[in-house]
Formats: sequence, C-alpha cells, structure tokens
Amino acid sequence: MNAPLLSAAEDVVWLRAGEALAASARREAGALAHRLGMSADRVARIELAATEAATNLLRHADDGSLILRVSRAADGAALEILALDTGPGIPDIDAALRDGHSGGGTLGIGLGAISRLSDDFDVHSLDGRGTLVLARFWAPAAAGDVGSRSARAAARHVAGLTRPISGETVCGDAWAARADLAETPGLSGERPPGRVTAMMCDGLGHGPLAARASERARQVFQNSTRTGLRDILQEIHLALRGTRGAAVCLVSADFAARRVEACGAGNVSAFVVDGQRRTALISLPGIVGSHLPSLRVFDAPLPPGATVVVHSDGLKDRWAPGDFPGLFTRQPIMIAGQILGQAGVRRDDAGIVVITTPAS
Repeated sequence: MNAPLLSAAEDVVWLRAGEALAASARREAGALAHRLGMSADRVARIELAATEAATNLLRHADDGSLILRVSRAADGAALEILALDTGPGIPDIDAALRDGHSGGGTLGIGLGAISRLSDDFDVHSLDGRGTLVLARFWAPAAAGDVGSRSARAAARHVAGLTRPISGETVCGDAWAARADLAETPGLSGERPPGRVTAMMCDGLGHGPLAARASERARQVFQNSTRTGLRDILQEIHLALRGTRGAAVCLVSADFAARRVEACGAGNVSAFVVDGQRRTALISLPGIVGSHLPSLRVFDAPLPPGATVVVHSDGLKDRWAPGDFPGLFTRQPIMIAGQILGQAGVRRDDAGIVVITTPAS
C-alpha cells in the first residue's frame, strides 16, 4: 500500500519592495535556512541569493515582493525564494542570465548569480507586466542526501502559495496536498505520484481567527485516513464547528485514469487548464463548519499535460490561460506565483494551489 506523500507550505514570509528589502531578505532567508538544518556554507549561499533577488527587485521593477517559502514533503524540505514583480518584464531571458548584461547600468550579475547558487532555478516573464524568479535550495534529508526523490517528485506536480491581506501578518487562506505514489517506478528509478489530492481553504474574513479555521482544516486534511473527497470534507466540517468557518474545495487528480474530481462548499474557484481552454469545476454554496450543503463530487477529464488550478476569492477569477504565454509548461510553483501576482487583490487574503499532470 502506498504511503501518502504530504506536501504543504508551513512557513511563508512576504517582503514588500522598499529600502530595507535586501537586509530583511538576507536576515529572514538565513533564519529559515538555519531552521531547516542547512550547513553554514549553504546558509551563506541562500543569504547571497536572497540579497541578489531583492536588489534586482529594487533596481528593475516598478513594484514587487520577495517571498521566502518552506515547502515540506514527507521525506524532504526545500527553501524557495520567489521574486515577484510588476514591471517591464525581461525581453531576453537568456541574455539577462549572462554576466555583464544589465538593463539598469549595473554589473548585471544578479540573475546569473542566483542561478548558479541555487539547486533549482526558473524565471518566467510577461512583457510589460512583470517577472517571477524562483531559486530553490533543498535541505538535507534524513539519509544525509540533499532533498529526496519523492520530495522532488512532489515539487514537480503540486505547489501552493498564500498571501495575507495588506496590513496583516497571518493569512486566513491555507492549502495542503498529498500524493499517493505510483506502483511502477519511472525511468529515473523514482516512483512518481499516481494521484494528487489537494485542499484550498479560505477562512471567513481575515486575520488570526480566519487563520485558525484554515489551519485546523489543513491539519484534518493531512491526518485524514479517508480517500473519498465527500468524506474528507465532512471531517473538516465537523472539525471547524466552533470556528468562524471557511470555504473549502478539495480536488483529486488521478494521473492514470486521466480524471479529476472536485468537491467543495463556498466561494473557492477550481479549473482544469488544457492549452488555451479553461474548464470550471463546480463548488456548491455553503460554509464549512456551519452550513454545509448536500455534498456532491463532480468530475471532469484530465488530458495529458493539463493543469488543475484552485484558488480563493482573493484572486480574480477572470484570468485566462492566454494571459500567461509559456507559463503552463512550468513547474507548479511558477504557475501559482504568476497567477497570484497578476490576479491577486490586496484587499483580501489570497491562496492558490496548482497540480500539474504528466504530458504522457
């Protein structure tokens, strides 16, 4: 029987662009790296990458944020630095990665340095709208290796991101996911996920009371032994009694059967993206923890290479796949970051979880 591979972001720090961004980024990144048991050398590399990413934001973006995120799986963890901006974009990413190239009269070593320092690196830019840069650093696994095969497999297929409403330090949205590993190993020898089940929870309102409801929902989801979405949502409903309640959507992507199921109550949006098409998955009206409707599970086809996107109403739901050329071939954290950055609103908590499926 497959052991579930759990994945959730438990530590997220959002830093808005400002005069003290570089110093704050270095300090916060170093603290998270120490918490993950990184060596002194890796802590120094992470601090340097965070400083370079912050400096790039200040020099080249109109506005932006630096996100420091710890992504955890059952047998591994990683620290991720995401530099998300609104600005002119990068017209030639290959040129921008070469040392000596600069769009702002500087030495032009920022992106190239970040790429060399990190274990995993990616950048996606939208002309005239902004850029997202990812640098990932794997923590030592229990066996002493950096990261783990299953944790890396999870990072390729599921990721989520939350952002608190302006003025708050805690977010009332939360996400979680678990992946059952396939029975047959892939060509690399690792067992990729065969099914990924994810939760997006939006605690009513915002602030600590909303965060309390969402965190409780996440704990129940991660600890549940149920497999049916309706049963899991019923468990969450019972656990959220006495809290202010939440909107919750559960989705389960079966990679072998090429189907996705969804079960939800409240204002959480879920979509299947296949090329330029976006198909909505239904969530019923209601409040989990208070007024739960008669639950139904809806399903839809999940073509090879399709992407499942689930987000709270802290993101406008009018975005379209064509707004993000080249994005949906990227890893899930890149998709989550760009959609949140472009569709997120500052007057509410925002949360998004993304599942990407194998292309064949």
